[in-house]
Amino acid sequence: MKRVEIHRDGVRLSCLDGGSGSDVVVLLHGLAGSAREMLHTAESLLPGRHVIAMDQRGHGRSTRRPGDLSRSAYVDDVVAVIGELADGVPVTLAGQSMGGHTAMLTAARHPGLVSRLVMLEAGVGGRDNDDDYPARLGDWFASWPVPFPDAHAAAAFLGSTPIARSWVGDLEERADGLWPRFEPEVMRAAIEAVAERARWTEWLQVTAPTLLARGSNGTTTAVEVSRMLELRPDVEHVVIPDAGHDAHLDRPDEWARLLQEFLRRR
Repeated sequence: MKRVEIHRDGVRLSCLDGGSGSDVVVLLHGLAGSAREMLHTAESLLPGRHVIAMDQRGHGRSTRRPGDLSRSAYVDDVVAVIGELADGVPVTLAGQSMGGHTAMLTAARHPGLVSRLVMLEAGVGGRDNDDDYPARLGDWFASWPVPFPDAHAAAAFLGSTPIARSWVGDLEERADGLWPRFEPEVMRAAIEAVAERARWTEWLQVTAPTLLARGSNGTTTAVEVSRMLELRPDVEHVVIPDAGHDAHLDRPDEWARLLQEFLRRR
């Protein structure tokens, strides 16, 4: 996979790009993640496919403080990447968490660009009652004692879970230490746009064959998933055992197997 950049509306979008062929898969990470955490997934799809993993705006090596953090901006970024790196051909769009929400909105608004949709630990957005999870997440990211002097200090604070190891491995080295590749206030604003309202209308507008995957210990609620499947009974649904919200990191081989099986069937 090689690192490439495209530019849209003053925003730098960094991507990992590899493989070749007419079967194109675009991978979207979740909040506070990056394309790097999708490497195992991407490599499992090679050779024989063209795979693109994006650093979404405000994440990874893409523009760190973009002015527009709306859902439409994220969708338009995906459209730009498909147009420039995939020649505008219909792609399989697979995303985890916030990336899955972005993928769903893209499939709803641009059905001609998405041939298959995969949502891992992702739903229609919105929030339950007074649950201010964007503030909770923003406060958590703001609590990191950065800069970390070294990777050992970062691991001591963040822990040894798969997502923590992914964060540690992706820290940016600066003169004063190691920094995350995102800003807490940007993360809060980005996820606030997801929490703003539930996108049931967009869910019903998706026409692409869809796989809805979740971890057995994930955060996507059974109530939400049940309604999604009730509204679209054609959707395939799988549960990855012994996996949490970051199922692609918790059980990478099982996730890759399920994804490949879906692509072969569809």
